[in-house]
Amino acid sequence: MVDDSKAMVASAPGLLEDKDLLELASAEPSVTELLRRGLDWVTRIARFDLATLFLLKNARLVAVAARGPLANAQVRGHVLELAHFPQVRQALETRRARAFTEEDHTGEGDPFDGVLDLPPGHSCMVVPLCSGERCYGVLTLDRAECETYAPSVVELVEVYGQILATALQSAEQRAVLERMHRQDREHAKLLESELGRDSEGILESSLSPVMRDLARRARQVAETDTPVLLLGETGTGKERLARAIHRWSARADQPFVTLNCAAIPAGLLESELFGHVKGAFTGAIKDRAGRFQMAHRGTLLLDEIGELPVDLQAKLLRALQEKTFEPVGSDRVVRADVRILAATHVDLLQAIAQRRFREDLYYRLSVFPLRLPPLRERREDLSQLCAFLLEEQARRTGRRGMRVTPEGLARLAAYDWPGNLRELANVLERATILSSGLELGPQAFELPTRAPVEAPEPRPPVTVSEDVPTLARVQREHILRVLSLTKGRIYGPGGAAELLGLKPSTLQSRMKKLGIARQDQFVIEGPR
Repeated sequence: MVDDSKAMVASAPGLLEDKDLLELASAEPSVTELLRRGLDWVTRIARFDLATLFLLKNARLVAVAARGPLANAQVRGHVLELAHFPQVRQALETRRARAFTEEDHTGEGDPFDGVLDLPPGHSCMVVPLCSGERCYGVLTLDRAECETYAPSVVELVEVYGQILATALQSAEQRAVLERMHRQDREHAKLLESELGRDSEGILESSLSPVMRDLARRARQVAETDTPVLLLGETGTGKERLARAIHRWSARADQPFVTLNCAAIPAGLLESELFGHVKGAFTGAIKDRAGRFQMAHRGTLLLDEIGELPVDLQAKLLRALQEKTFEPVGSDRVVRADVRILAATHVDLLQAIAQRRFREDLYYRLSVFPLRLPPLRERREDLSQLCAFLLEEQARRTGRRGMRVTPEGLARLAAYDWPGNLRELANVLERATILSSGLELGPQAFELPTRAPVEAPEPRPPVTVSEDVPTLARVQREHILRVLSLTKGRIYGPGGAAELLGLKPSTLQSRMKKLGIARQDQFVIEGPR
């Protein structure tokens, strides 16, 4: 048996570094409510005149809640020194509930001496609250009657004490996670301010009417949870606009998470999106949360959504519709409250026609499309954009006070900027590094020169005299050619229906319509 009660406390490491559960109980309404309800439930399994819940702190038991006719303010502020009550300490060390008799109190006195006037030999029970490696405190039950609690009642309350301790452990862990989330959110907000500082002002103060209208509509949709599809050429600032929408929304204090669908191998994308459990695949040595879980209650930007593999698009659609998903290797359904923003430079309608993008997913994402104009369509913003980008780059290059001269702006305005804002930022940073002064004139910019593209020679127009086959004739000849390749076989793998991408019944119907219903109407010959 451990003689020093401090050694017992030290041997049970806690989960909190700078707070113990006692301080947590005074600060967290959820923990206080748990303790209150915990005492209320005791009334259903044991009779008492006083039920007191003590939490352990530095070898002392501090009363935090009390119920029953004998409960008063003095009881709720009562403190027990474990060194003065060896038998209470023994109950904590052995983790076994115990009913005390009058003889047990001989020598160390009753825990409530000086607080309550209880008769000698009254009913008393001490129940340790332990879960895992932690002992959180004790629950004491007292009755004014001189009758020892029955063993069956002691065993029942002991089980209840274990349940209550497990609930306290869960509350403590939730508090730790919430504190970590708060720290992560504060860190993320700091990064957000560094990555996209003043970008909202650039949007709304643009000299381009198109950009000002875009910013106005972006602010309107930011107030909702409606999915937004950001369209535009590469480098037009789709991610900056997405961050602005997040900061304008009610979710601004929650995470903003991004996933570039084109930058991650297809085999890992599902795990990146939805997470995985330990052992789900080779290298999955522990559970890992996906971007949906990381963005819970916040915003998730799916950048380059047009590059998402088709087989994963169906799973994404389900996650968007039902707000639930299953991590890789798990059959457990996870729910996530996420606001979705998607961005792409791909023509999604063309991708749908080419069967590279699901039409139903497109309509789910494009509830509110926003198209960012290329830089060549907003040249009036060049001066403002240059000033903003130079200031942003100064933190990285150390070159502060740089400016572009009017002649330099004229040179920049004469260029078409196929790389848009990203290319402009690169040109400015390169000029800043190479320039010895603070002014960037036309000679400071190294702009690529592109050879003019020769226009293709126009094809002569089709004249009426040319033999233009009808669509039916072309279809008939093509079906006959395929039937020749398959030696007349329509059904099964490698059959004509499969090669033509048709159902066999549809192909037979079309053959009948085109006058090739009987297989003996074509010559079976090998491929040419």
